[in-house]
Amino acid sequence: MRPKENHLETKPIITDTHTHLYSEEFDQDRDEMMQRALAAGVTRFFIPAIDSAYTEAMYDLEAKYPEHIFLMTGVHPTHIKDNYLDELTHVEEELKKRKFYAIGEIGVDLYWDKTHLKEQQLAFKRQIQLAKEYKLPIVIHCREAFNEVFEVLEEEKSADLFGIFHCFSGTYEQALQALSYNMKLGIGGVVTFKNGKIDQFLNQIDIKYIVLETDAPYLAPVPFRGKRNESSYLVNVIDKLSNIYGISAGEIARITTDNSKAIFGI
Repeated sequence: MRPKENHLETKPIITDTHTHLYSEEFDQDRDEMMQRALAAGVTRFFIPAIDSAYTEAMYDLEAKYPEHIFLMTGVHPTHIKDNYLDELTHVEEELKKRKFYAIGEIGVDLYWDKTHLKEQQLAFKRQIQLAKEYKLPIVIHCREAFNEVFEVLEEEKSADLFGIFHCFSGTYEQALQALSYNMKLGIGGVVTFKNGKIDQFLNQIDIKYIVLETDAPYLAPVPFRGKRNESSYLVNVIDKLSNIYGISAGEIARITTDNSKAIFGI
């Protein structure tokens, strides 16, 4: 199935605030995938880190598409293991060397494994502190762990705490709590799912708090659900948000890109 045609008349800039373009899933056709995204109007790609094993691939991606790629640094919660202090040291050392646009993705994930909950929370807290030190936003990963994430955010809340609650899939009340910590909500393929639920209350959240994301290669929107996701599919998310908010696809693209600029400072 071909990607949905982009019906934005003037092709405003679309920003994918969360996409793993360095993933092995794209090794066979990365250039073609990038061209499809650029043709669809997606021209800004913010790239979350996972752990030190992916650092070189992220730098290679940036070198190939320097005008379009904006890197984050951080340790993904599912990669917080017994050696997590070594991983945090790697993040600290990279921050000293070069510019990043966020600390992410960081947080708590209790879906796969609860063994390292304490370490996940300690790493989350430390990385929030690094973000404040470098005046950077954070990008939060939260899976089956809203209470555990909010516990850390409550301890760290301050005027210099801000960022994105990536792949937000909680309730309306949890959305309001996330916003109370100066977060915007990252909205992607889940909003198109019949069982996604966030589409039922999203119109009660001002669009100034919304940014777009794919989380490619994961969480492809309908009609690609279950297949590999890619950044060009953001137009399907935009169409859904256009229906939810009752404004044009072009306005969705423009507002959410402006929101991303407010977060990332570029």
